[in-house]
Amino acid sequence: MRTRRGLCYPKVNVCLEKMAVKRERDFAGEIVSARKRSRVSPENAGDCDLFDALPDDLVVCILSKLSSTARCPADFINVQVTCRRLNGLGLHSLVLSKASQKMFSINANNWSESTHRFLKQCADAGNVEACYTLGMIRFYCLQNRGSGASLMAKAAISSHSSALYSLAVIQFNGSGGSKNDKDLRAGVALCARAAFLGHIDALRELGHCLQDGYGVKQNIAEGRRFLVQANARELAAVLPKTPSALTSGSWLTWNPLPHLRHVAGSGCPLLSDFGCNVPAPEAHPSNRFLTEWFEARGGVPGPALRLCSHSGCGRPETRRHEFRRCSVCGAVNYCSRACQALDWKMRHKAECAPVEGWGDEDGDGEINGNGNVNGDGNGNVNGEVVEDVVVDS
Repeated sequence: MRTRRGLCYPKVNVCLEKMAVKRERDFAGEIVSARKRSRVSPENAGDCDLFDALPDDLVVCILSKLSSTARCPADFINVQVTCRRLNGLGLHSLVLSKASQKMFSINANNWSESTHRFLKQCADAGNVEACYTLGMIRFYCLQNRGSGASLMAKAAISSHSSALYSLAVIQFNGSGGSKNDKDLRAGVALCARAAFLGHIDALRELGHCLQDGYGVKQNIAEGRRFLVQANARELAAVLPKTPSALTSGSWLTWNPLPHLRHVAGSGCPLLSDFGCNVPAPEAHPSNRFLTEWFEARGGVPGPALRLCSHSGCGRPETRRHEFRRCSVCGAVNYCSRACQALDWKMRHKAECAPVEGWGDEDGDGEINGNGNVNGDGNGNVNGEVVEDVVVDS
């Protein structure tokens, strides 16, 4: 091979030395390679496998790049089943620690012990996405609350914004415990950290908390500022994928329901509590797993437990009346204000209608004649358009 200066590399036939690799596993699961060099005669040089001549460090580096850019689990699995060497090196801790979020898009119908072990192995290797995904599955699906919360906390320590927000939802609802286990101040602190890292739902949740004085001293102006910032970030995240939305003004009128596409709402969507009329963001693999898991099992196991009504969430109640429900119709319930905002503009806005007497069932929240929500002070009804419609039941 000739370089730019005209110099040539020394001609070395890489097939003159064939490497026979003997792989063993130590107690930690790491791969220990012992290479043995053997002389190959020139007449047998053509039978040499160049792949065997590659050092393990280079193969691990290539597999790490592959796992970090995988668009689905099959991208990585297809490489692993190619040969024994790739199968072994694919389980190297460096490769597993770099695995992408989409590599954990596991179908709930294909859940098995081997899948559980693989996620655990990725989490042990330090992969924060694996820690969060497995933590959500253990906490909500397998009902292993302590282990699931610990894994999410491990991801949160590494500044994983979705893990921080999920822990905030757990604190707001007292999930896994009783109603007295709610820690509103801890939930606000976790939301603030997730919002600082750019999590839109956490930013919107924090804005509502400040507006309502929920777990923090009330500051309406600051709460409105956070809500406007969340709406702007939501719109900015959609525009690169659909740049025509800005010129056509579809972000003002977009709605999946044909009979509502011409309705822009009152005022500018950037100033609303619910954000712009843009398509919902892609759900996290863990949320899709939760949705598929409980759909396959016909709902949440337990007496009168409900799922969050936002289709992209999938979180279930861990005790009766844990989630807050719409104070107008009482037919939907949400784990958080962010889920309420997304579901309102996507679906519930066209379905919500007052129902007489539903608030008397539990006695924890009701709508009085003045249009205000009595209960824990989380919302109010302003007449025809419901802005804050959730109460703690």
